[in-house]
Amino acid sequence: MAEFVSIENQNLIVIKGATKVCSSTQSQAVVQSGDTTITISGSDMEVKKLDLDGKEVCFAGKINNVKFSSKADKQPLLKRIFK
Repeated sequence: MAEFVSIENQNLIVIKGATKVCSSTQSQAVVQSGDTTITISGSDMEVKKLDLDGKEVCFAGKINNVKFSSKADKQPLLKRIFK
């Protein structure tokens, strides 16, 4: 899980503990942090800081939604039902 996620005025998000940036466009960014995937949705987003050695990434723009999901969430429906 991300060590630290900070959002300032819906315009700046800082993620500490990031291990990989899977994708980044003006409307969506996907960041991996251990077993957790963080999906950031918005508009006019751009990378302000990328330091994977220090495990920190920062995006600026209009942030509308932040979604956290883990690998356990990605199991097929039948597997989740019949544990």
